[in-house]
Amino acid sequence: MPSFIRRGALTAAGAAAVVTAALVVAPGASADPATAGPTVPPRVEVEIPGPESGTAAGSGHTLVPAAGQDRPRPKLSAAEAADDGRVTRLTGDGTTADRLDIVVIGDGYTAAELPRFHSDARAIWDQTAAVEPYTTYRGLFNVWAVDAVSNETGVTGDPDRATVRDTALGSYFWCGDIERLLCVDQAKVDRYAAKAPEADLVIVLANSAKYGGAGYNEPSQSLGYEGIATASAGNPKSGQVAIHETGHSLGKLADEYFYPGYPGYEQYTGPEPADVNISTLTAAGIGAGRVKWHRWLGETSPDGGTVGAYEGGGYFVKGLNRPTENSMMRSVDKPFNLPGTEAMIAGFYRHAKPVTAVTPTTGVLRLRHTAKAAPVELTGADGRQLTLRWYLDGKELPRFAGRTEVKVAHLAPRLLDRRVHKLTVTAEDRTPSVRDPKIAATLKASVTWSVRF
Repeated sequence: MPSFIRRGALTAAGAAAVVTAALVVAPGASADPATAGPTVPPRVEVEIPGPESGTAAGSGHTLVPAAGQDRPRPKLSAAEAADDGRVTRLTGDGTTADRLDIVVIGDGYTAAELPRFHSDARAIWDQTAAVEPYTTYRGLFNVWAVDAVSNETGVTGDPDRATVRDTALGSYFWCGDIERLLCVDQAKVDRYAAKAPEADLVIVLANSAKYGGAGYNEPSQSLGYEGIATASAGNPKSGQVAIHETGHSLGKLADEYFYPGYPGYEQYTGPEPADVNISTLTAAGIGAGRVKWHRWLGETSPDGGTVGAYEGGGYFVKGLNRPTENSMMRSVDKPFNLPGTEAMIAGFYRHAKPVTAVTPTTGVLRLRHTAKAAPVELTGADGRQLTLRWYLDGKELPRFAGRTEVKVAHLAPRLLDRRVHKLTVTAEDRTPSVRDPKIAATLKASVTWSVRF
């Protein structure tokens, strides 16, 4: 079903009307024959990646068993068990409370192949970090690798449908009778994700060069992470598949592709979707109503052309419009468009803070102490950095602007009353990539110490 239905954006009446159309299974997907009952395994909705030879980022959704093919966990030797579940920090130096934590788990890697898994995990992050806004904001992330030891190398369904592998996460191609759909056992994924210090987003890398992936884009009910993206470690398009899925899970973006000539998706007739990047309105209507991406209308977008209202999106050929002709949410190998970039930055800051205390905030700082903070370094091409400002009891100290540390001794003339005062540093991201004031208000954080002379 379209993402705007999954996230409950429709009214009850509108949802009923659109669900009727959405029951027509998307191209490449198979109908779900499951019915309610205690013997039916729970199912989850996943996004299907677009065909390997095509340009579409995805090709609809289908329901699959949450337990995958429900195979038993591999039996490991004592030596293999010692390696299983080991956690390695691949990048990032922040605390889990201050960073967006990505957990990468491999499947189909034997104990001897774990070094290659670490190399593959670094490669998938490098591909992700090469795409804006990840490039600028890579400092907001911790990336963890969790070792999952499999008895056999490779995954089920590769190279052909008859191939069965004994793996830690039960990854398999031909999920839902779709060759490129790469599914997992979610409970097994959760067992490994829980070993990391924190999980805000999970990526499962299959030890395979076969094209495929899947997007589990609903938040985890047990661990709270935003979703799971699966991809083949050895396929050149894997990074693009994974990044597109984070557009859903982190950016809460709808798909901008559609199905020409497919029954049930000719015309959208429902209410205005909640998703920020699809709308029933024309560019004139968006501008007049000052809604959706109205702040970006007419601007040149990174994916080419100008921001407007282009017909087709949310799987429907007509009735829904998207901001640009081609973006990451419609086509592979394209960047996020301007509204998508803004949404992704908002998603980053839901999990990460731009400044961390180096000097502990517990206790009271005295004359000999220094208050130190570590702002996130931005790594964009424009060289822009966070704006740092210092305050004492709410009153700004302009002479300390931009500094990452302040000595308490330099405040002594203001603290002769021997009372406890509050010293605060704020870090604010004044990025031109965010124009929505509500989002801009979330792009800052502060650290406060108690000080006394």
